[in-house]
Amino acid sequence: MIRFAEKIAGRLQQALAKRVECGAGVRFVGRANIQVHPAAKVILGDGAVINSSNHGYHANMSAPAKLLADRPGAIIAIGARTRLNGACVHAWERVTIGADCLIAAGVQIIDANGHELAPANPADRLTKQDRPRPVAIGDAVWIGMSAVILPGAKIGSGSVIGANSVVSGEIPPNVLAAGQPARVIRQLA
Repeated sequence: MIRFAEKIAGRLQQALAKRVECGAGVRFVGRANIQVHPAAKVILGDGAVINSSNHGYHANMSAPAKLLADRPGAIIAIGARTRLNGACVHAWERVTIGADCLIAAGVQIIDANGHELAPANPADRLTKQDRPRPVAIGDAVWIGMSAVILPGAKIGSGSVIGANSVVSGEIPPNVLAAGQPARVIRQLA
């Protein structure tokens, strides 16, 4: 029985490996939740860290890191040396995170809502899906704990997003933005 289970696990790992491209030195700390459609892809740049372990992390991480690309053609691309700590990235189409980013625990990054916001018939919320809008996060961005990055959001390089913020539009480069919805607080050096 154990050998059969090990064979199945090995085959599943091989299938997943074809859909997850890892650059040199990619590290997984703890067990991440990675789900990738057979016609989707996750790309992890050199030295990226996907952290799902509370051990040594400065804040409580209530869930493991989750990478979910569950539609044909979906792409999650995470840049070199980016650290994702107990955050969820869900792509129906495309989520791009640049190099040297810090993504804190509890952050949610999604390119679709899962259902239409306000269908004519409220019962249709169970069956009608919205259209995804790609999310683009530049290089050297820091996203604070429990922030939510919504479909169509764009965050410029060098920016900081405050904890518990909700980003639904465009944040320019090199700014501190916070709030619900996130607004520019000040320019960074």
